[in-house]
Amino acid sequence: MPDASFPDLPALAQHLRDELETKRFVLLYGYNGTGKTRLSGAFRDIGRKVDENGETTDRDTLYFNAFTEDLFSWDNDLKNDRERVLKLNRDSRFFAGLAELEMDTRIRPLLHRYADFDFEIDTEEWEVSFARETRREKDDGTYETDRQEDIKVSRGEENIFIWCFFLAVMQLALDGAEAYRWVRHVYIDDPISSLDDNNAVAVAHHLAQLLKDSPDNLTTVVSTHHVLFFNVLSNELPKGKKVSRRYFLTRESQSGQFAVCDTDSTPFLHHLASLVELHEAMNSGAVYTHHFNTLRRVMEQTASFLGYNRWETCIKPEPDDPNGTLYKRVIDLMSHGDYSLYEPREMMPENKEHFSRALRQFIATHPFSPTLFPAEAR
Repeated sequence: MPDASFPDLPALAQHLRDELETKRFVLLYGYNGTGKTRLSGAFRDIGRKVDENGETTDRDTLYFNAFTEDLFSWDNDLKNDRERVLKLNRDSRFFAGLAELEMDTRIRPLLHRYADFDFEIDTEEWEVSFARETRREKDDGTYETDRQEDIKVSRGEENIFIWCFFLAVMQLALDGAEAYRWVRHVYIDDPISSLDDNNAVAVAHHLAQLLKDSPDNLTTVVSTHHVLFFNVLSNELPKGKKVSRRYFLTRESQSGQFAVCDTDSTPFLHHLASLVELHEAMNSGAVYTHHFNTLRRVMEQTASFLGYNRWETCIKPEPDDPNGTLYKRVIDLMSHGDYSLYEPREMMPENKEHFSRALRQFIATHPFSPTLFPAEAR
């Protein structure tokens, strides 16, 4: 059961702000499509004041989310295909003090933690150009360096650059720079899209070090759909409910309400959390066709963890199914349908029975902790 439910995102955002009255950090895990990006916007809006012309006169939240990434856009020089640059939105206060604060010298050491390319910020044209040096062996065995200018970096490299730009701005806020004195809260939503697990760990570790050294009067919310990123942050940031909270965020499919569960009392790993949700749905009778998709995904993840070649290895034949194919056929059929999480369709009684038997058998035949499920399911 959730620790708390909220009718809409502004109500949840206010709850997070209330938590930060006494805590420094809130970590949120939620699946894609749960509303994390919109939640970061709702959190920001509560701390923003506007005048009668709709102009922002005051704010308190420095945030990183999909909108931050949209402040950067490519000009790929379609005519000549040579001078490719990343344009900056000069109307955003995110870039306050771009020239005066020498942002390029602040970003470069951060970027070199993760990437091997270089960049130059043109503060008059509001654009960034990228370059990369490569070493080439000559015929005599010596090496020479080639520098490629105006390159287009990959999507992952672009995201790393934008993230390092944000980190440089955040560091200014942590240091109390005049241009960012207005920052009271930092809200970071999914900063590691398009990154592999190695970079996800590196980014999480580095962020944790920065946050641990942040002043007590500046608080932080981090939300993500990436389990590994969440776990690294969760392990490295100070624990204790007087310092931080760690939440699992869900959206209830029927009511549209948002719910948070404390991950100290709820299994957190993606497939375990999903499995507990399926078990609760089964016990309540509110079983919908999209739950077959979730069950198939959990079996895929479990099979991968256990080293099975196929997910159906997780299914054990029952006496009335000598060929061991019934559950696979049903799960295959139901999980390939066009069943939306947001337009749930209740299962027919026969399929509910198949689902319940498959789920109970899966739980009973794999070494999940019995504390996750009521005793009657074992």
